Amino acid sequence: MKKIRIQAGRPYTVMVGEGIRTQAGRMIADTLPEAASTVIISDTNVAPLYLEQIKDTIEQAGLSVYSKVIPAGEASKNLSVYSEILSFLAEQKLTRSDVIIALGGGVVGDLAGFAAATFLRGVPYVQIPTSLLAMVDSSVGGKTAVDLPAGKNLAGAFYQPSVVICDPEVLHTLPDSYLRDGCAEVIKYGVLEDEMLFSRLMTEGIRFDRVPVISRCIEIKAHYVAEDEFDQGLRQKLNLGHTFGHAIEASSHFSVTHGQAVAAGMCMIARASCALGFCRKSCVDAIEACVREFGLPDSGDKLAEELLPYVFSDKKRRADSISLIVPRQIGQCDVMAVGADDITSWLKGALKHESND
Repeated sequence: MKKIRIQAGRPYTVMVGEGIRTQAGRMIADTLPEAASTVIISDTNVAPLYLEQIKDTIEQAGLSVYSKVIPAGEASKNLSVYSEILSFLAEQKLTRSDVIIALGGGVVGDLAGFAAATFLRGVPYVQIPTSLLAMVDSSVGGKTAVDLPAGKNLAGAFYQPSVVICDPEVLHTLPDSYLRDGCAEVIKYGVLEDEMLFSRLMTEGIRFDRVPVISRCIEIKAHYVAEDEFDQGLRQKLNLGHTFGHAIEASSHFSVTHGQAVAAGMCMIARASCALGFCRKSCVDAIEACVREFGLPDSGDKLAEELLPYVFSDKKRRADSISLIVPRQIGQCDVMAVGADDITSWLKGALKHESND
């Protein structure tokens, strides 16, 4: 089992290992010895597979356990479902020494984490991610949120989990489409920070060795979180592909998945970077080839003018500029503040059907 320490304001450990979900109860009890009760938040996809198993391990550790199952999918990540969760926590009379457990992918993790951050002004919570995307990205770093009609993740809080229990064995039950979705974030780490990881992904494809690759992604994220926990500077680099990607997601009313959108967003920002002279075409070609190798899209189908309103609702907007994460070469990216008047030019350079006109 690999253990990765996250040096945040409240440090914690991410455990990565095949089969470790069967030890979840003991790990939680060891980490939070004052807890008496737990509430598991899961969804309709994950609960039938793993809820009873996790419940059993928690009961064996001497804790009482309740569960709340929400409908699967991004559509649940809203204020209404968030309110339902808060009401359920109150009904179970959860205290500040008890624990909330997020059992699921990114939607469940974000919702449960936001509920934990705000119920009783803060209750400990544990992440047990069941998707690749959640394992390498959303379960680590303390970002919690819900979507608003105006855009994705616009209401939320920074709130670190107490422990993350990451069992790649559960990925065997994922459909290939869900696995590919998570691969977008894995590719992102290679483009951002690690040329060797990127090369490994190109060589091994979707059947890459799970534990070392997932662990490496978490190590990279741990570095950014330690340096910039509240996303004011360096940590913004983790948003590579996300500004354009979130615009694609929102403009599609979330029919485009997060992984698909991030993959397209990475290719788009690379094309824009090349068009404006910040990287070579070989960098763009490599990113597009890797994205396609994993069965992900390399562009969106919207016009620049259609995406523009969603780009302007991005959380990284500061007054009259937006921070874009711009590839220079594989393993090196910069944060650039782009003026609002220039964003359309970046978008036109990013989109295949416009940059080729």
